Amino acid sequence: MESVIYACIGVLVLLVIIAGAFLLAPSKRRRGDATSGTVTAPEAPGTGVGTGPSTSPDSDEEALGEGTSAPVLETPTEPTSRLARLRDRLSKSNTTLGRGLLTLLSRETLDEQTWEEVEDLLIMADIGVDPTTEIVDALRERVRVLGTGDPAALKELLREELVKAVDPTMDRALAVDPIDGSPRVMLVVGVNGAGKTTTVGKIARVLVAEGRTVLLGAADTFRAAAAEQLTTWGARVGVDTVRKEEGADPASVAYTAVERGIDESIDVVLVDTAGRLQNKKGLMDELGKVKRVAARPLGEDRGVDEVLLVLDATTGQNGLQQAKVFSEAVDITGIALTKLDGTAKGGIVVAVQRTLGVPVKLIGLGEGADDLAPFDAQGFVDAIVDG
Repeated sequence: MESVIYACIGVLVLLVIIAGAFLLAPSKRRRGDATSGTVTAPEAPGTGVGTGPSTSPDSDEEALGEGTSAPVLETPTEPTSRLARLRDRLSKSNTTLGRGLLTLLSRETLDEQTWEEVEDLLIMADIGVDPTTEIVDALRERVRVLGTGDPAALKELLREELVKAVDPTMDRALAVDPIDGSPRVMLVVGVNGAGKTTTVGKIARVLVAEGRTVLLGAADTFRAAAAEQLTTWGARVGVDTVRKEEGADPASVAYTAVERGIDESIDVVLVDTAGRLQNKKGLMDELGKVKRVAARPLGEDRGVDEVLLVLDATTGQNGLQQAKVFSEAVDITGIALTKLDGTAKGGIVVAVQRTLGVPVKLIGLGEGADDLAPFDAQGFVDAIVDG
């Protein structure tokens, strides 16, 4: 009898051991995956302009287990198809300006007081004193010569003068066509908080949608979050990012990115830079060095093709002061104006172009990943006047 009891106990112990081994097996497999150097898949970033993707070390990399497929790449919206949606948002954010101007110009008598109010409205929209004076003087003269008070005619006159102020003759095309097999190099600068790194990621989406091959360079090495953020944005559309350890020489990152771009026959190398404004001289020295070193792999006859300044439209005149500092540090070739949907002061487009003498090439009108598009002068004015 005792032998039977001992046999039963033995069987029970064996069953417990087997069950325990079975239950522990999944956790062992998970631990093995976490340390095996498996390819990682970035989490989708947040889409807020200026905030961008999550920068938590645990949120932007997730080990792929055995048999798990690679993440599906997103298909960015083509730039041309974004414009209608962006114009709608722009017209809503600039309703006060457009309607205010039309209301003033529709008065029975356009006296001195009315013209002063028109001036005030344009200045409050951040157009700037000199451009405002030019617009109002031209309108007054044309109204006097034509002798018209018809609201529809005045609306067209206003449209024409605003388009002239925005200047549709400026070349707003980005340099993206490779030269003799070498990539175009685009340096993106701006203060932290303007949405710079996020804008770099969105520019990559625009270029990918146009069929371009792109390589990103994370040269903002003072913020570990910037490199994480940029890597995640690129991964969403299948674009690689060249990055180094935190605190590495930014110029070294830019050089490596351009060198790799040449080796891999990439169309465009996009380099994100630090946006610190602690002191003007430090900024000028650092950005100047990044620009010079990035151009070295291209040969003596080539330099950086584009230097885009990212500006937050909601900062108004303060943004113009930032623009001047960056313009002195490196030769700006164009402006990417973000958060234009968050302000009724669309006149900043005119002011910043006059201040720097370079065109607004891209505008951001929302928090979505595809809410960045090439700037169109006529469409911009139409959105204000017809909004």
